[in-house]
Amino acid sequence: MSTEPQPSTHGTLAEELQTLQKSWLLFLLLGIASIVLGLLSIVVPYIATLATVAVIGALVLVGGVVHIVSAFSARCWRGFILHLLAGLLYLVVGLILLRQPGAAATGLTLMLAAIFIVGGSFRIIVSMVERFNGWGWDLLNGFITLFLGLLIWRVWREDESILWVIGLFVGIDLLFNGWSLIMLALTLRSLPRPAP
Repeated sequence: MSTEPQPSTHGTLAEELQTLQKSWLLFLLLGIASIVLGLLSIVVPYIATLATVAVIGALVLVGGVVHIVSAFSARCWRGFILHLLAGLLYLVVGLILLRQPGAAATGLTLMLAAIFIVGGSFRIIVSMVERFNGWGWDLLNGFITLFLGLLIWRVWREDESILWVIGLFVGIDLLFNGWSLIMLALTLRSLPRPAP
């Protein structure tokens, strides 16, 4: 058992607030950028959906290339076949996402619903348990994200609505996430400065 004094929770919280308070402008700028991207996604949801699918496809494709290169760079080990097959699978999935963005949007819509439901629930639980500065805005953000996930789940089977769902709902989530970041930044800025 250690006999060293443990730092108090209050000291740690004060240090965290001091560090966060120095970065309030960064939170404000991230919030504004998130709101701008959210508004653009809401105005042109079809383009935002295709852009989202293209970015995911490109990332998966790059992941496949990295797996294949790493497999061949260490081809003497027993995991060679596994890494090579994983890389080939990533390549195929990335190419499908890039060549068939409409069809890929259908599957990604279901995955997005699951992410929003889990992410929104997690935000709600953490903000209610931790009660950090600005927790109310994060709680609202969690409820909005959860609601969007449930709404996506409901309209998922309507093929004609799929191509706008991802762009619109990601835009709404970005909008509320940006608002939450701006409120956090303003809260941090208004806190009294700690004594040196």
